[in-house]
Amino acid sequence: MLQPGGRIGEGERRPVRVAVLTVSDTRSAATDTSGDLLVAMIERDGHRLADRMLVRDEVTAIRAAVQGWSDGGGVDVVVSTGGTGLSGRDRTPEAVEPLFDKRIEGFAAIFHLVSYQSVGLSTLASRATAGVVGTTYVFCLPGSNGAVRDGWDKVIGPQLDSRHLPCNLVDMMPRLDEHRQELANA
Repeated sequence: MLQPGGRIGEGERRPVRVAVLTVSDTRSAATDTSGDLLVAMIERDGHRLADRMLVRDEVTAIRAAVQGWSDGGGVDVVVSTGGTGLSGRDRTPEAVEPLFDKRIEGFAAIFHLVSYQSVGLSTLASRATAGVVGTTYVFCLPGSNGAVRDGWDKVIGPQLDSRHLPCNLVDMMPRLDEHRQELANA
């Protein structure tokens, strides 16, 4: 879905490798509908599913999954679902944000704008967040199917379309580790 202010340019879409992380104390592989939905949308849009994991809402498990994927080199993007609410067990932001080399500040604002159109003021209960860990984009979405659909179709998906103009996140991927390269050469 094309968003206001953007257009699709010429050429073919460049697929990226996306890992899906479901954070839940209650779901299993058989009941992970939001993870299933993410996988379907990733594949529908021509990207590659790099990996998929379901972990309990524990800081160490969430952090280990994201760090492992970002360190491994085989994942361009991590999209998590779940654990972004306000309850005592919702810990995804606490687990992931300390890993961020850079925060994608606009993601939460745009996600809440899109979410407000679907669920109204209930969007206040979400702590959706995003950032860059090494050379990997990380997006943390709420666990509902509606939030996953809105987050992917209206925010993440369009920015992972390499044809999206005037800019997109795919075109920035080769430059994500410039600061690390500078440090290595110093």
